[in-house]
This record gives sequence, structure tokens and C-alpha cells, in this order.
Amino acid sequence: MSRADAAGAAVRAALPTVADTHAFGRRLAGVLRAGDLLLLTGPLGAGKTALTQGIGAGLGVLGDITSPTFVIARVHRPDPVRGRGVALVHADAYRLGDAADPRAEIDDLDLDASVDDSVTVVEWGEGLVEQLVDAHLRVRIDRRDDDTRLIELEPVGGDWAARLAALA
Repeated sequence: MSRADAAGAAVRAALPTVADTHAFGRRLAGVLRAGDLLLLTGPLGAGKTALTQGIGAGLGVLGDITSPTFVIARVHRPDPVRGRGVALVHADAYRLGDAADPRAEIDDLDLDASVDDSVTVVEWGEGLVEQLVDAHLRVRIDRRDDDTRLIELEPVGGDWAARLAALA
């Protein structure tokens, strides 16, 4: 399903169904830990929220994971029975792109207050939230006409490349 690039850093996968996207998210959750920041990009309907649903399932968080487009951010606490003890913060910066100063609006979300204690997933956050951590994971999802999702995970700093090797 997935493969690393020649440098061993980026991981790419073709995910034929939404169920495959969820499953990939669950697998990805296995290498995630508190303090991780994931930046998801891709066109509308590509599967960013579907991937986040899988991540949430893998982390064992409470609550239904739905697109945070209109609320901007949601916090999903770990399930004390089946969770791994790490919260999931799911944010969507899509509507912030039209703001005069989208970085100020990101600051208003106080993501920096929770980033050390949670896995933070930001849809449409590239160019807006990278400064929250020293290292992050860029996740690009595209959708083909046959609904297959193409996903690429690109590590940026830290030990991401080593952790992603477990997915390859």
C-alpha cells in the first residue's frame, strides 16, 4: 500500500476507498505522539477529514470527528478506556485564508497552548502554523476521478523520517 521514496523520507500510498483512507490513518496514528503537528493539504473532498477520522480511531479519542470548517477547531479527548492518553486537536484553516491576517486568527485559536500535549492536525494550515513546532509532517492528499486517494507524507525535521519508515 505505501512505499518510501528513494531517500527513504517521503511515504506515498494509493488508497482506493474511504475505508482504506481510515485504515491508513489508524496505521499513521501508531507512529504519532503528543507534540506532533500534521499539516494536511489537498483539494476539497480529497479525504483530509477521512484520514483524520482514522487517526482519531487509532489514537482512541472520544467524539465523532467531522470537518471543523465552520467551528475552525475541535479538541477530542482520549477515551480513558481505549485511548492512548493523547488528545487530538483537529483544526481547519480553510476559512482563514480570506482573512486580512490569517496568522492572527490562527493565534486566536491558541493552538500553541495544546500542541505539546496533543496530536494536532491542521487542514489547509500550510504557511500558517509551522512555527508552532520545530518539526512537522506535511500530508498531501489528492483524489483521482475513480475516487482513489493518493497520499504523500513528507517529514520536515525531527525524527519523522525514522518514524515513517515503519509505514513503508
